[in-house]
Amino acid sequence: MSLTNQDLIELTAWRRKLHQHPEISNEEAATAKEVVAFLDDTGPDKVLTGLGGHGVAMVYDSGRPGPTVLFRSELDALPIEELSGVEHSSLVPGKSHMCGHDGHTAILAALGRQFGRDRPKKGRVVLMFQPAEETGDGAVGVVADPRFGEIAPDFSFSLHNLPGIPFGEVRLKPGVVNCASRGMRIVLEGKTAHSSMPETGISPMLAVSKLMPALAKLGGGAFSDDDFGMVTVTHATMGEAVFGVAPGRAEVWATLRTRLDDRMAGLCAAAEALVSQVAGEASLTFAIDYHEIFVASMNAPVAVDHLSTALDQEGVIHSEDSLPMRASEDFGTFGRNAPSAMFFLGAGERHPALHNPDYDFPDDLIPIGSRVFMRTARNLLG
Repeated sequence: MSLTNQDLIELTAWRRKLHQHPEISNEEAATAKEVVAFLDDTGPDKVLTGLGGHGVAMVYDSGRPGPTVLFRSELDALPIEELSGVEHSSLVPGKSHMCGHDGHTAILAALGRQFGRDRPKKGRVVLMFQPAEETGDGAVGVVADPRFGEIAPDFSFSLHNLPGIPFGEVRLKPGVVNCASRGMRIVLEGKTAHSSMPETGISPMLAVSKLMPALAKLGGGAFSDDDFGMVTVTHATMGEAVFGVAPGRAEVWATLRTRLDDRMAGLCAAAEALVSQVAGEASLTFAIDYHEIFVASMNAPVAVDHLSTALDQEGVIHSEDSLPMRASEDFGTFGRNAPSAMFFLGAGERHPALHNPDYDFPDDLIPIGSRVFMRTARNLLG
């Protein structure tokens, strides 16, 4: 149930190696190979690669009947220039592990080391190193992969480190823990004209200026209510960066966010109706597409009970404070196939925030996270 000091030294060094060589979503080929190589000597009974892109599944099988328990981490980094100043800073310009996925991966590798020495007494453990969490493509791709049936879990568990929470404490609750969200890209098309004769064209200028505040007003409801909705305009462009042309094309990007998936459908419909109305009034055509689609992450009560028991047994303080969160997480996709739950592991109240350029994963979370996962697995599988 425990890691040796040498394990922790080697896992920490490996985590920092991953940190120095980040790969963003859907580009994690080298990171996936690194995972396979690092855990090769643990003798997994099955290794699946290329799942949903660059995903890797390592299976430790007891050879006896029992449930399949999946633990997930993420492989991808972010397109952010690192400014942490740590010795193991990213060596890749403009890319870095500013969300701690390198640390989550090290936690799963810690499980691999332990199960390599002592298989579960029944059933099997699946360590799922998932690609492309940041874009919402990863979990969907993994679950849609035909080979996912070979490792279909009876329970799925995950964790995420969380700055702002006391170090080593956990936040966990049943029900919704992360919001559904999706990126909405709106393209408005009119007619380009010479800037000296704008009346001969059809400009999207007024439509854009009207659309942006109107989109933001579509949200509503307190965050504590299931009817909560939020629209955040994140980007807008119009025409070319020149003075001689009156623009005929514009784009507006917005992120739609809700607590529940059902509410998302209504928010999308309202946003699409608004775009249609505004474009029509300005004699513009329009097109809408969606990107980075995340379903709501819902913690199943039975899975939460297993994690809660493990936390109590390991003496880890936990509460429901700070949950749910507005941020999205694609782990919710796993919950559509089996009871699942994610917990949030405190990185420290003053630790730099996720996605900030000065963030770095606290290595001392590796033994805490792996202890909780290991206790959960042993309770279910022996």
